[in-house]
Amino acid sequence: MSAVIPVIAEWMARQRWYQAKGAEPALSVVASLDGGVPGVRVTVFLLLDEAPAEPLLYQVPVVFRPTELPESRNALIGEVDGRFLYDGPHDPAYVGLLVRTIADGGRLEGSGAQAVGEPAIDPGTPRSSRVFSGEQSNTSIVVDVEGGPLPQLIAKVFRLVHHGENPDVTLQSGISAAGSDRVPRSFGVLTGSWPDPGRAEGVAVGHLAAVQEFLAGSEDAWRVALQAAAAGEDFSERARALGEAVAEVHETLASVFPTVRTTQAEIDAAVAVMRSRLTTATTEAPQLAAHRAAIDAVYARAARASWPALQRIHGDLHLGQVLWSDRRGWILIDFEGEPLRTMAERTRPDMALRDVAGMLRSFDYVAGSLGQDGGDTAAVGSWATTGRRAFSAGYGTRSGIDLDAHRDVLDAFELDKAVYETLYEARNRPAWVGIPLAAVERLVGSSTA
Repeated sequence: MSAVIPVIAEWMARQRWYQAKGAEPALSVVASLDGGVPGVRVTVFLLLDEAPAEPLLYQVPVVFRPTELPESRNALIGEVDGRFLYDGPHDPAYVGLLVRTIADGGRLEGSGAQAVGEPAIDPGTPRSSRVFSGEQSNTSIVVDVEGGPLPQLIAKVFRLVHHGENPDVTLQSGISAAGSDRVPRSFGVLTGSWPDPGRAEGVAVGHLAAVQEFLAGSEDAWRVALQAAAAGEDFSERARALGEAVAEVHETLASVFPTVRTTQAEIDAAVAVMRSRLTTATTEAPQLAAHRAAIDAVYARAARASWPALQRIHGDLHLGQVLWSDRRGWILIDFEGEPLRTMAERTRPDMALRDVAGMLRSFDYVAGSLGQDGGDTAAVGSWATTGRRAFSAGYGTRSGIDLDAHRDVLDAFELDKAVYETLYEARNRPAWVGIPLAAVERLVGSSTA
């Protein structure tokens, strides 16, 4: 085993989901799970990486094969002692084991860990699979099945694992179980336990993987909106329907999970986070300095305003987290929350207006990205304004919430998002920094008008 981990470490450093970019992983085995698959060895490693300032726990499923698997050549991790190591999500042996363990309520055991399948719907028998490309933090697998209610499913493998609930599992499952079709149906999850000396009981328990409905023929909302804006198409009806869909999901979440009255202490804490982010952003993006006093004034008004109750929310809502289905309309996906927030922050009640603000910013980014590509700035800007208004109207109609009555709070959340975007663009795409800066100028201007 000692020869295997360095090979995995070298491979991990090149993966999109590896968090400590540019660093060399410093891995140790916390635990492993073994699956009985004829002819090959399947081991799911839980590996602690101490390269970043805060150690992270990764899940790395590995299939050990005596011969090469030509169709999975791109997923080859390396060769050790005459055995070929493959990344599990790309290997049918692991995918079949994962889906059937969940579907059968089965159990995987190994060195210091175990995992139990928790089925919701029998998915049928896996026949073939392929991995989605481009994901940043997890690995999703499209699985073709026979004998189940659907011909295809999505198996999502969580690369970063932690103690406690994964909101992508609990929120989507809760919404689905409530009868809503605004999220993919849940077919079940795999829950693991492993040693954790930092916990009083010495054991951590968390989600390792989930199986859910694959929405064949659906389109990414970002692409749908981008194409409509580029063609100058009226998007107002779809934007209104999207607002209604988001409000419906918020309504379902509030009925399934607890809501909490917002106290002044919680308001003050939220505004303090906004101000802290502004301080950091102003340091790295000096373009914000001229607006700092005006931004702080918006935050001050929000701190004095009346806030709606806190509830569970999506947490990282934008057009890229929504699918369009001709049969079902808008469908929300990926409920893990904002990646830069801690898991404790992502799993506690929050302000639904945070989701609204995120979607409003996404309309601006459609227009901004087209402007970057030489599009008619005035035309796409008008398209975004119309889309934002229609989305807000749809949300207000379905939720019964007068967004104008909460304008001070909503402006603060949207401004906080634009400040974050300015910092991101300054660090990664300086040529794009004008997109969020324009939003900052608009928001501080409208708030003082």
